[in-house]
Amino acid sequence: MGEPAAGVFTDLSREQMLKELNDNFLPTDDVLMEQNVLVINTGERVILFDTGVGTAKMSGPDSGRLISGLKAASLDPKDIDAIVLSHAHPDHCWGLMADDGARNFPNAQLYMAQADLDFWTDEGKLTHPQLKAFIVGTRKHLLPNRERMVFVRDGQEFLPGIQAIAAPGHTVGHTVYMITSQGKTLCNLADTTHHHILSVENPRREFSYDTDGKQAVASRLRLLDMLASSRTPAVTYHLPWPGLGHFGKRGEGYRYFPMPLRTVL
Repeated sequence: MGEPAAGVFTDLSREQMLKELNDNFLPTDDVLMEQNVLVINTGERVILFDTGVGTAKMSGPDSGRLISGLKAASLDPKDIDAIVLSHAHPDHCWGLMADDGARNFPNAQLYMAQADLDFWTDEGKLTHPQLKAFIVGTRKHLLPNRERMVFVRDGQEFLPGIQAIAAPGHTVGHTVYMITSQGKTLCNLADTTHHHILSVENPRREFSYDTDGKQAVASRLRLLDMLASSRTPAVTYHLPWPGLGHFGKRGEGYRYFPMPLRTVL
């Protein structure tokens, strides 16, 4: 995210941001926002949730490593059967196409909300100075894949064990996904929250990249309440790697509890 600046979150001055980062032993010269891409293998399908930002460097010099990361995990991009998009922001869908126009995942069916496709490929928005670059880039990644898209609906189990839950606000079609297997559930929380301190402990702060900040806050409160009360773990896209943890209620806000990971199976 780069140098902390006032205005990224509403009701948060630069001084207060630096204090909250410092109080939590976090760097104050940079606000790190990871890109945690989830892959699951159901035994019948290999499913990728979001595709990163591709070769664009708008998210910093360390982005754009999804393909190499998959290969390091012994996953060939050709083996990805399904790609599930939470929304159509660049850091979630600009990894669909290579710079030469080839598909990075040539055998994958795409799943997403139609509202986001319609919004982020709308030619009418090309005259909007703040949206033009997003629209131009997103059209290059989504439109060539239009024929392989399946649109998901709120509450629909569109793949075995994977249910879509509408969580609009960050974008018009922002969607999170509940993944259930062998009696256990994991929520792919996507961009419901962007920082494990700044927007979890103060969840009513709006984020500057939200399409509708107030709607995003309402979605955040609803989902974090649900996850806290049900004690359901979540993978959250921009939280510290690997973004896997629980959310607990704390007063008017929440607290993020990272899950311990075992590196030896």
